[in-house]
Amino acid sequence: MNANRRQFLKVASLSAMALSSGMSTLCASEALAQIAPGRYEKGEKTRKAKRWAMVIDTRKFSGEKDYAPLIEACHKAHNVPNIPGDKNIKWFWLDSYEHTFPDDMNAHMSQKIAKAVYPLLCNHCTNPPCVRVCPTQATYKMEDGIVAMDYHRCIGCRFCMAGCPYGARSFNFSDPRKHLPDPVPNPTFPTRMIGVVEKCTFCAERLAVGKLPACVEASMGKILFGDLNDPESTVCKALASNYSIRRKPNLGTQPGVYYLI
Repeated sequence: MNANRRQFLKVASLSAMALSSGMSTLCASEALAQIAPGRYEKGEKTRKAKRWAMVIDTRKFSGEKDYAPLIEACHKAHNVPNIPGDKNIKWFWLDSYEHTFPDDMNAHMSQKIAKAVYPLLCNHCTNPPCVRVCPTQATYKMEDGIVAMDYHRCIGCRFCMAGCPYGARSFNFSDPRKHLPDPVPNPTFPTRMIGVVEKCTFCAERLAVGKLPACVEASMGKILFGDLNDPESTVCKALASNYSIRRKPNLGTQPGVYYLI
């Protein structure tokens, strides 16, 4: 029996024990973390924050064409496949105001705001329900607030998809590698396999080497990214001087993505 199989069996057995014996999610997560810690290692170039957050200035975007370079940058950086039909994978996508902010509908708002499209992605919540329901800790929260994914530990149960109130997760019903160009756009980022869930990771792998998230870099200043716990950061200053909203704030998840409207 090779090491990978032994590790898998350890993870599977711990998950089964946690579910059958009523072991708390926290205890199960701690046990699993000892077997397979997160793969984003910090180095000298790593960008650091106590709580990463994103501020999207929607006032600087005029429509889908303005968001297209951001979507392209995100999908190329993470080898996101383009699967025909209704099984496509979503990391960074667009939707209407009504679907983006269903709790904030106002019959008398500006038609420009009401008719615009808005970018959606994982909200990297302070209280992420997806982390709580994942039985193998394939979804886990990093110290800097990023909700990350370990594809090797995902068993495809889709509990995280049911737990996420933002529709930010996609399931690979088919082999995504069949829908990628050859060679893949980014050979340094792992491709996924059939039967696993994936989503935006706030570009944790780019932050680890000193880069900004791909969409932030491509936005040319229209999207800000910084430490929400640092009052001198660009995100804090932008939030202090502008009106902002978040998606479904009444759920108590405390999203890490803010929109300037």
